[in-house]
Amino acid sequence: MDPVRKRSRGRRVAPATTRWHRAVAAILPAGRTVLAALALGTAGLVVQPARATVSPPASAAPSASTQAAAPDAARAALLEMRAAFQKGDASRLAALLPRVAGDPLEPLAAYWTLRARLERASAEEVQAFLARWRDTYWEDRLRNDWLLVLGQRQAWEALLREAAAFRMNDDAEVRCYTALARWATGRASAADIAPEVRQAWLTQRQAMPGCAAAAQRLIEAGALPRDVAWQRARLGVEAGRLAVATQAVGLLDPEWVPLVERAYAAPQRYLDDKLTAVRHRTKEIVTLALIRLATVNPAEAAAEAAHLRWRAQLTDEERAWVWGAIGKRAAQRLSDEALAYFARAADAPLPDEWRVWQARAALRAGDWTTVRRAIEALDEPRRREPVWTYWLARALAASGRADDAAAARSLYERIAGSGGFYEQLAAEALGRPLALPPAPPPPTAAERAAVRANAGLQRALRAIDIGLRTEGVREWHYEIALHRPGGLGERELLAAAEWACERGVWDRCINTSTRTRDAVHIGQRYPTPLRELVTKHAQAIGLDPAYVYGLIRQESRFVMDARSHVGASGLMQVMPATARWTARKIGLTSFEPDQITDPDTNVRIGTAYLKLVLDDFEGSMALAAAAYNAGPGRARQWRQGPTLEAAVWIENIPFDETRDYVKQVLANTTVYAAILSGEPQRLSTRLGRIGPRLATARAPDTELP
Repeated sequence: MDPVRKRSRGRRVAPATTRWHRAVAAILPAGRTVLAALALGTAGLVVQPARATVSPPASAAPSASTQAAAPDAARAALLEMRAAFQKGDASRLAALLPRVAGDPLEPLAAYWTLRARLERASAEEVQAFLARWRDTYWEDRLRNDWLLVLGQRQAWEALLREAAAFRMNDDAEVRCYTALARWATGRASAADIAPEVRQAWLTQRQAMPGCAAAAQRLIEAGALPRDVAWQRARLGVEAGRLAVATQAVGLLDPEWVPLVERAYAAPQRYLDDKLTAVRHRTKEIVTLALIRLATVNPAEAAAEAAHLRWRAQLTDEERAWVWGAIGKRAAQRLSDEALAYFARAADAPLPDEWRVWQARAALRAGDWTTVRRAIEALDEPRRREPVWTYWLARALAASGRADDAAAARSLYERIAGSGGFYEQLAAEALGRPLALPPAPPPPTAAERAAVRANAGLQRALRAIDIGLRTEGVREWHYEIALHRPGGLGERELLAAAEWACERGVWDRCINTSTRTRDAVHIGQRYPTPLRELVTKHAQAIGLDPAYVYGLIRQESRFVMDARSHVGASGLMQVMPATARWTARKIGLTSFEPDQITDPDTNVRIGTAYLKLVLDDFEGSMALAAAAYNAGPGRARQWRQGPTLEAAVWIENIPFDETRDYVKQVLANTTVYAAILSGEPQRLSTRLGRIGPRLATARAPDTELP
């Protein structure tokens, strides 16, 4: 998956797979649990081979002629069907389906038609669809949806039969329903399924019915402690998801839900009204109120939590969660008090996401002992992520002990490489500047032919060609990653990426190639389309073309007509207002808003804006990238405080999206610099230190949008 999602206020868009997730969420509300209530007959399910092939066009990139190769009527019908599906118009879908009979994208059209009325479809209709489109993505997609319906109906035997054929197996709700079905049918005990259900439920972001139902049954059976529900409620309140908290508490007693809602809506008022917290229920709701107050004002929450009545009446575990929540929120506000708040939680178990903010606050304070302790408190999978592997190595190296230095080197070796921000920094710590690896042997004719005969990949490219990018991206990802356990092999991935590159579907080229572990093809992972155009506009204003390429790769994955849900457009994802302002600033008097998707105009305006931002932030690539993503005002705010090495400053950016964005842009830039120059590169030369604007610097350009 692509790692960055754009903020709603930003002028940019996420890489294509992230936009896919947003589109899916809009199409399938409430995590696919709310199904259309329309019930009309299925039409056009005529038997034909499900994985028929489609010959790829000879051209290197999608064009008008490529799109015209599909019958105009079928293309128009497919686009109309997508609109009808988004509206839940089952009757219109059924009427349109015959118009795409025999088309390679008929499985998608048939999926839309049945999915729109799935809650009232018969089991026979569903099985006919699954058989008709066997071995396709759309078979497994409908199976996923059908499993959720079966779970809601508690049709356990049917669910278990269908779950055995579920290839994607990536839905937590399905896992919870399957676990519940195994228990209900005597195939497993409550103790057997409790760990899986607990993990799935506590990590779900939304208040979904399947895992909640499984958790409730296990709590009632005594296989899960009631405190799990309170833990789930705490996580929901801290994340600002009231529905999560009320659902969890409602499992214990529905009459407690209004109390939780009151504590969430007005935490200080609730706490003022509570002089005593004797009952367990009251202690827990006081804890929720204090956590909620921490999200609003950490300093006020700290003052409240320090009151004698809460120190005396809450348990050590409850107080630790309160101070952990206060510490996290203070760290996100870049407060110097964050570490002191965390210290009051001591070494009590806290969510990993809270401990990583303790590590970030310790980095900001230069407290390497606390950095190490916080990282070592993380669960093993989180601790092994490149970011925390790198900072743990730094903390070990800072101790000055020989054995710690050896352990640090071992950690650097584990992650060193060219692919990411911390991988590059780890390689530099070992004295290895970034040098491009040799390209692996190109795919053989047989390898190319085998991949290009893959009907799922053919359908994906066809869907993208005719304007169904979301659907095409989903099917492409399924074919390379999920259709068989472990996904395609490395040689197959290289051949599939090559095919996408030839077709100019750069996001699929990049994302497919980055799945290889050993056969690293830099040209696929970091393509340079429109090199003459990008170089011309960048060099004309004194901007490093590698920086521009690094930003474009993160912004749009070179999707020429990319458009975000907030209106950002084109390769460099420029917002309309920003485009108009920049056009005026550079004297582009002929600019019209509809020109922003033209590559030349987009890159000209995007590079001009980037250069203005870079100059305003005194040449700091990290600050300029943060400003480009989150806005100059936020970047100015975040630079206040101590002067830090840029890597520490970046890791403390409060927004997850912007933090990851800046790291990706700078890592991309370093690779592109090596590509364009042919010379080894160091990421560290692009970092420097970041702190408040110097008194001798020019005043900030407050007009920058």
